[in-house]
Amino acid sequence: MELKTLIEVSIAAAIKSGLLIFILLTSFAYMTLAERKVVAWMQVRIGPNRAGPFGFFQPVADGIKLFLKEELIPAEADRVLFILAPIITVIPALVILAVVPFGPAVDICLPATLTVPFEWGACYKVPLAVADVNVGILFITSIASIAVYGIVLAGWSSNNKYAMLGGLRSSAQMVSYEISLGLAMVGPVLVAGSMSLQAITLSQEKLWNVVTQPIGAIVFLLAVLAEVNRAPFDMPEAEQELTAGYHTEYSGMKFALFFMAEYIKMVAVSAIATALFFGGYLGPFLNAVPSWLAGILGVIYFSAKTIFFLFCMLWIRATLPRLRYDQLMRFGWKVMLPLALASIAITAVFMAIAG
Repeated sequence: MELKTLIEVSIAAAIKSGLLIFILLTSFAYMTLAERKVVAWMQVRIGPNRAGPFGFFQPVADGIKLFLKEELIPAEADRVLFILAPIITVIPALVILAVVPFGPAVDICLPATLTVPFEWGACYKVPLAVADVNVGILFITSIASIAVYGIVLAGWSSNNKYAMLGGLRSSAQMVSYEISLGLAMVGPVLVAGSMSLQAITLSQEKLWNVVTQPIGAIVFLLAVLAEVNRAPFDMPEAEQELTAGYHTEYSGMKFALFFMAEYIKMVAVSAIATALFFGGYLGPFLNAVPSWLAGILGVIYFSAKTIFFLFCMLWIRATLPRLRYDQLMRFGWKVMLPLALASIAITAVFMAIAG
């Protein structure tokens, strides 16, 4: 690759990365507000309504409160790992969406007055993803598996028995459901013949994967609930048994990083589910409008589908009780895993017959 082309690609990737991180951080803040509002609405309560109009500035108030709270480190804790654990947890949540396309590639023509490093008046086809790599599924599964280290280290480094048990529960839960999660992704890969999220999205132009692989879609959606510790799979934070679980000893901004990781991962898995099984950014009129308008429409379609899944997560939390730990593990190994394997086998047979 020529130096000039490399610089252009690097600048475009840096801009898209900055925008993605900004969107994720903003969505984390307002997902906390949305959860309170949605659950309050379902339980016939008011919810936050004091900080700003309709409680809109409640996330800002929460952020200021966490910044000002005293941060404590237990005397017998491993200080280095205690500080690193929340960082290790939040970074995978921020980078996992780098390979997910949020819309079709758009044509951008730069003004003739712009100089180095771009060409005067040149037009560029810019994909609406930080990186479109041909091993996107492998990237997602590898990054998702890193988050468990932060949770285990948080429990162990705290030197607290409740936190330690919460970390162990979480690691067992995440490792168990990661298997079903990874197998559920194999179906879309077989249909598209590629591990690229862009190729998988385009393969659903005629029919979404949720129609052709309903079992895989159900397994995926249930597994991601367990992966992000959402109800009814939020066993690592079972207050009745383990107080707050692996982050019992955390306060201030260290606690905020764990909180941030959970809500950002909710957005991330909803976006990945949209791309894998629900057509991604595809929708009506996408091929009948100019490139720039198609990009806007694609982002709107993708965002609407993602928001729907986020709403469903909040709905489930307000509806279902927490499972017992033995029920959670039994469900993962005896129900989810066989269903995921069956989905792969059925998809492979149909692909062999059709091909």
